[in-house]
Amino acid sequence: MSTTGKVIRCRAAIVWKPGGSFSIEEVEVAPPKAKEVRVKMVATALCGTEMKMLKNKNLQHQYYPIIMGHEGAGIVESVGEGVSTVKAGDKVITLFLPQCGECTSCLNSAGNFCIKFKQGETHLMSDGTSRFTCKGKPVYHFGNTSTFSEYTVMNEISVTKIDAAAPLEKVFLVSCGFSTGYGGAINTAKVTPGSTCAVFGLGGVGLSVIMGCKAAGAARIIAVDVNKDKFEKAKEVGATECINPQDYEKPIQEVLFDLTGDGVDFSFEVIGNPETVAAALASCHESHGVCVIIGLVVGVQLNISGHLFFSGRTLKGSVYGGWKGRDGASKLVSDYMAKKINLDALITHTLNFDKINEAVELMKTGKCVRCALLL
Repeated sequence: MSTTGKVIRCRAAIVWKPGGSFSIEEVEVAPPKAKEVRVKMVATALCGTEMKMLKNKNLQHQYYPIIMGHEGAGIVESVGEGVSTVKAGDKVITLFLPQCGECTSCLNSAGNFCIKFKQGETHLMSDGTSRFTCKGKPVYHFGNTSTFSEYTVMNEISVTKIDAAAPLEKVFLVSCGFSTGYGGAINTAKVTPGSTCAVFGLGGVGLSVIMGCKAAGAARIIAVDVNKDKFEKAKEVGATECINPQDYEKPIQEVLFDLTGDGVDFSFEVIGNPETVAAALASCHESHGVCVIIGLVVGVQLNISGHLFFSGRTLKGSVYGGWKGRDGASKLVSDYMAKKINLDALITHTLNFDKINEAVELMKTGKCVRCALLL
C-alpha cells in the first residue's frame, strides 16, 4: 500500500532534554511539502557533533525534544511538489550542508557554506514548522536531516542522488565524517606531495584527514592523541608515526618542532578544543605553515598570540571538507564505487538502530571509530 501523501508512524530516537539519553519512541512523520523529500533511512551513525551535544547540557542553541542525526543514507519514499532532482526509489545521501546552487557561496568556486544552512539552525523546516510529532507534541529537526528516525523529511537541496548499486551501510560516511576530514586535507589545506602533516584528534574525522593527507602524497603524517588505543588504526590508514602529548614534559608544539626541525607544513585540529587549536597553529612552519580547524569550536573564544601570524602562518576554517554538498557527496560515492577511496576501515562496529545508546558508550571508549546503525 502506498504511503505517499500520508502520515507515517515509525520509530525514532528522541532526546527529550539537555543531557538526556536517546529514547526510542513512535513518531508521526508528515508528508513532504513543496521542495521537500521524505526518506526511508537505511544507515546512520553518531558523529562528534552529537557526542558533544549529549555531553554539554549548556549549549544554548539546542531545542527539545529533538531528533538528532546528520550522517546517513537512505531511499526516497516520496517527494513534495516541485522536486525535480530525486524521485521515489532513489538512493540518497543526506546532507547537513545543503547546496541550493543559487547563493553566493554555491556560485563561488571557492565557497561551499550554502546560505540555506543557516535556516536549518532554527531546527524547523523552511516554513517554520516540524514534520515530526510524538505524543501529541511537535519534535524539532536537527542539522537539516534528523537521520535518527526510520523516516525523515528534508529539503530537496539536503539530499543527493547516488549510484543505485552503492551499499548504503558503507557510503553513509560520505554524509559527514569521511568527507569532512578527507576534504579538509585535499580541498581546504591543499596538502602537497612530500609534505609533513600533523593531525590532532584521531576520531573518524581525524582518521579521514590522515587518509586525505596520504592521498595527497604527504611524506610524513604525525598523528596526535592522548588515547594510545587509537594509534593502531591511525597507522593502518596512513599515519607514519603517533605521539601522545602526555608522554612529554614540553608543550606538544615544541615536541613537533623537535621532531621535524622547522615545524609541520600542515596541521589539522579535529577535536574542537581552543587550546589544541593554538597548539596546532604554533606547530606549523613559521613561514608557510597552514593550520586547518575542522573540529567544532563553538561558544568559546580562541586565545592565539598575534606573533604567530607575523612570519606567514595561515589559519583556516573548513566545513564539510570544502566540498559543495550535493556535488561532493555524489562524487565521493562514485569514487568509493571505483575503489579510489576506502570507507570500510572507518566502520568498526555495527548495531541495530534501537541500540543507539550502546553506540554512545562505544564512542566514549575511543575504540569505536564509527558504529553503523542500521534501521
